[in-house]
Amino acid sequence: MNDRIIGILEDSFTQLIIPGITATIPLTLISFAFGLAIALLLAIVRTKDVPVLSTFARLYVWIFRGTPLLVQLFVIFYGLPSIGITLEAFPSAIIAFSLNVGAYASEAIRGAIAAVPKGQFDAGASMGMNYLQIMRFIILPQAIRIAYPPLFNEFISLVKSTSLASSITVIEMFMSAQRIAARTYEPFWLYLEAAAIYLLFSTVLTRLQAIGEKRLNRYRH
Repeated sequence: MNDRIIGILEDSFTQLIIPGITATIPLTLISFAFGLAIALLLAIVRTKDVPVLSTFARLYVWIFRGTPLLVQLFVIFYGLPSIGITLEAFPSAIIAFSLNVGAYASEAIRGAIAAVPKGQFDAGASMGMNYLQIMRFIILPQAIRIAYPPLFNEFISLVKSTSLASSITVIEMFMSAQRIAARTYEPFWLYLEAAAIYLLFSTVLTRLQAIGEKRLNRYRH
């Protein structure tokens, strides 16, 4: 590695971190929040086995888990304008990521709900609570502790998946690396630097996940 490359990497670091903080992180947080809300609704519908809605929920999960996220991004951003629906790049990315996260996270939540002993439902019903009250005050607090590891894994995966947003012109960290690489003719080192920053984000989040799991286990005991 010569002085020129070192200079390029030093100059580009800030140019990558800034879109990482202003685009990649907000895109991840917003998409995961919406995706988690979708997942919770889908999980409850499928657990309750609501007529028609449960069929729709299964179809939704089947489609979004069975098709590539990149294709979903292209359908929303490039495909919808052909039927008269035009969205900006950033909202398109949020919609695609949220829908995708919702499908995967719903399975984690549904499995966690199923892991809660059925006697908990009966105990809530014997106290005069309706289904939603039982879910809110008894089942979900226990299920979330069970679902925490896979949900956090999904969150970390989403951080890395946001790089796909560059394919629909969202100026996030990876697209910034592409632009600098095109200008400096050093794609190897620029993409390696971008990968290192993604690795840094993932490492920090993995550490936070471990701390959260430790606290949840302490609370459970």
